[in-house]
Formats: sequence, structure tokens, C-alpha cells
Amino acid sequence: MRVLGIDPGSRHTGYGVVAADGQRLIAVAHGCIQPPPDRSFAQRLAHIHEKVAAVIDEAAPDEMAVEDVFLARNVKSALRLGEARGAAILAGVRMGLSVHQYSALQVKQAVVGYGRAGKDQVTQMIRTLLALRTSLNTHAADALAVAVCHINTRTSQRRWKSLESR
Repeated sequence: MRVLGIDPGSRHTGYGVVAADGQRLIAVAHGCIQPPPDRSFAQRLAHIHEKVAAVIDEAAPDEMAVEDVFLARNVKSALRLGEARGAAILAGVRMGLSVHQYSALQVKQAVVGYGRAGKDQVTQMIRTLLALRTSLNTHAADALAVAVCHINTRTSQRRWKSLESR
């Protein structure tokens, strides 16, 4: 299974593709999409959509997982985050992927074992789990964490189904 994880944002959208090879997790691709700040918001959304579609085309994931919108104090920021999320999700759906959503709490719990873990803890754990030796942008680390969360969730679901069918 190969999963594209997305950490959405209107200024920085992290992406990470992780492949599961048995028990082994392999980082296939990761990075951060940064739309030019001088463009209109609509043009930045189009940029996110195009770049996510390009990552899907190049990395050929089987499924997509996106971090869900969190509650924010600033309504305008939350709306913009939701729109950036929508641009990424639309790219996945248009490219034929099934899209799954996870809260930040679920992602941190799956990767670090603690739902209130900080960004540094998530980044360090992702570097360890995926045996990454280079530095890692926090947006890309979060996106890789979303992909790992989805792989772990799918693996657990398959195990439960096999136990139920016995």
C-alpha cells in the first residue's frame, strides 16, 4: 500500500508519500507546497490543487489521507484552512484516489503514542520510523505522519476483519 498524506494550509501544504512493505514503512516522497504569496487566494488554491495532482501523478499512491480541520479561534483562518484542504482533496478525488480524514489528535496518537505531542516530537518520531537521515520540514513531517496514521489504521482494520471472519 502506498499512501499520500496531506497537511493542508493556504501558505504551506505539506505532502508525504509512504509505502508499506510488510512491517516496513518507506518514505517515497515528501515536501512542502508553497503558493506564491503575491497571488490571489483563489490562485493559491489552484496552485495547491495543481501541485498535489502532480505529486499524485508522479508518486502513484493508492490512497490519500488528509489532516482534518481543527477548531481555531480565528474564523477566517479556519475557513482558509478548510478551502486549502478542499483544493487538496479535490485533486485526490479527481485523480481517482479514495480520501480518508484524520484529526491531529488521531495522527499524533498513531505516530507518537500521545495525542498532545508537539511538532518536534512528531518530526523526530517520523524521522525514526522512516529512517530519514536528513532534516525534515515540519509540514512535510506532519504529512508523512498522516500517511503513517492511515497505514496503521488500515492494517488494524484488516486484522480485525480477519479475526471477525474466523
